[in-house]
Amino acid sequence: MLMGIACMMSVGIVDAYFVGQLGPDPLAAISFIFPVTVVLSSLGVGVLVGINSVVARALGGGRRPLAERRAVQGIAFAAAFGLIVGALLLLFEAPLFQLLGAGRDLSGLISDYMGPYALGIPILLTGMGANATLRAQGAANRSAVILLMTAVTNWVLDPLLIAGWGPFPSYGIAGAAYASVGAFVLSGLVGLVLAARSDLGVNMARLKEGDWGAGAKALIGVGGPAALSNSINPVGLTILTGMLSSYGNDAVAAFGVAGRLQSMAVVPLLAMSSSIGSIVGQNWGAGKPERSQDALKQASMFCLVYGVGIAALLVLFRDAAAGLFTDDPGVIGQIGTYLMIAAWGFAGYGILIVTNGALNAVDRAPHATLVSAARVLLIMVPVAWAGSRIGDETGIYAGELAANLVGGAAAYFVGVRMLKAENCPAPSPATKAE
Repeated sequence: MLMGIACMMSVGIVDAYFVGQLGPDPLAAISFIFPVTVVLSSLGVGVLVGINSVVARALGGGRRPLAERRAVQGIAFAAAFGLIVGALLLLFEAPLFQLLGAGRDLSGLISDYMGPYALGIPILLTGMGANATLRAQGAANRSAVILLMTAVTNWVLDPLLIAGWGPFPSYGIAGAAYASVGAFVLSGLVGLVLAARSDLGVNMARLKEGDWGAGAKALIGVGGPAALSNSINPVGLTILTGMLSSYGNDAVAAFGVAGRLQSMAVVPLLAMSSSIGSIVGQNWGAGKPERSQDALKQASMFCLVYGVGIAALLVLFRDAAAGLFTDDPGVIGQIGTYLMIAAWGFAGYGILIVTNGALNAVDRAPHATLVSAARVLLIMVPVAWAGSRIGDETGIYAGELAANLVGGAAAYFVGVRMLKAENCPAPSPATKAE
């Protein structure tokens, strides 16, 4: 998962690099777009988490037929949800980015990107559904192959379609969207094939077996809150982007580049949060809560040690890292300021997402959602707003830092309590009907 997620996060870095060569306005436009696409991907992660949790617990409890049925139902729900999200994005794109503070000088660039990207969302979510069935089985290598396929395709297509290398025309910022959609198509097909050939198997004939009401309830019961929980953080970052828009396009461009640097820096934390679900879920389904709790404690310790270490490195080499994307001294300075403040909260963010992964796996998604919502609505946004009124952009960055530190501590406290033995139900016996 570390390798696979690193490849996926690198896509944003590559996009920013080639779009940054087009000039400051395209870089600012992609910076407005970035948090919105992260929100959309987070909704897809909710679908993935729902399938992962339901299938993993069924497997841990020895209920294989139920696991097979929930897997194919989950993929079907993912595709349908993707169609709805894509259609809504096409309808409300213009007012959404106006609300975020994007000026008219950037509206054309944003539309060039968001049109093709919205059409690719159903394909993206279908592939994520297939990936979830692999993660639930602990098939991390095959899951990573899908992520690697997505990243490699983007790496190849970005320079061809953005910059127009060789015989290919230059599509500018739209080329980044075309590259992403091409990657979604290829990785989605590979994901479905790998899921069909996995130990569990994904046989679409099971869609005829009915049980759709119970399937929808189980999947949405975890996936709905998980989608909300995962999207709350990027929604908060989107609000911060809107706040920064009052300081000009340079501030927004810097925040967008810093966000991509952060996404690469926290890859091991994201990999840990993606891995913990199947471990916690299967042990919980097998009636072994002490193993689930140990997994959370060890993963959180890793987040603490790694988070502090990577923050120190980013602060030390902040100017060199920023210089990879732009030579504008103002933007480089803004990126450095962000890293000096916000990077020290990466450890807390890691503990938060690892705990959320554990809670989602044991059907405690509402608790994860509550902590995530409180972190953004009660800490991040109010502190950032007050900080911007008292000072300048640094106050906004302080809001993110405070949210990660307090949110991580609160999430760990809730997670340890929820994974106690008295909260673990006895394993359900398998039935012939399943």
